[in-house]
Amino acid sequence: MPPASDTRQRIIDAVLRIIGQDGIAAVTNRRIAKEAAVSLGSVTYHFATQHELLRESLLHFVAEETRHFTALADACTDERFDIGQAAEVVAQVAGGNAFDSRHIAPFELYVQAGRDERLRAAAAECFAAYDLLAARILTHLGVADPERLAAAAVALVFGQQLRRLATGAPAEDLVDALLVLTRLAPTAGPA
Repeated sequence: MPPASDTRQRIIDAVLRIIGQDGIAAVTNRRIAKEAAVSLGSVTYHFATQHELLRESLLHFVAEETRHFTALADACTDERFDIGQAAEVVAQVAGGNAFDSRHIAPFELYVQAGRDERLRAAAAECFAAYDLLAARILTHLGVADPERLAAAAVALVFGQQLRRLATGAPAEDLVDALLVLTRLAPTAGPA
C-alpha cells in the first residue's frame, strides 16, 4: 500500500487532469478514484469536501509553478541582465507551458474562484506568488516601481496565455507584449 502522501498526491494530480480535460463539473469522487488508481474511500479519507480538493489542487499547481519560476528568476541575478535575457526567460515560461490538461486546469480553477468565494483566498495566494516573481524580473530590468507594475505584467501574461489557449496564438506574441510593457515602463534612476 502506498504511503498516504503518495496517495494524496496521486489524487491531486488526477483532479488537475480531470479539470483540464473536462472541467470542474467532471470532478467526481468515482472519477478521481479511477484516474488516481486509488479506492473511493481513499479520496474521501484524504479530502473531506469538494472545496478542499479544488483548493489543494490549485495550491499544489501554484507551488510547483512558483518553484519553477523562482528558479528562473534566481538565474536572472546577473548584473548584466538585459531585455534580451528577459525575453529568453519569458519565452521559456510561455513556450514551456504547453497547454495540456494540467495547464488548462488553473484557468478553470480561477474562474471557479469567481463563483465560489471559498476558493478566493487560494487564488489570491497564487496571484501574490506570480506578482512577486514578476516584480523580481522587473527589478532586474531596472524598471521603476516594479511592485506596482508586477500585477499589470501578470495580468498581461494571463490574458495572453488565455488568448493563446483559445486561438492557438504562438508564445512569441506573449514575449512581444511583455517587451512592449517593459519599454513603456519608466526605468529606475541611479541609486
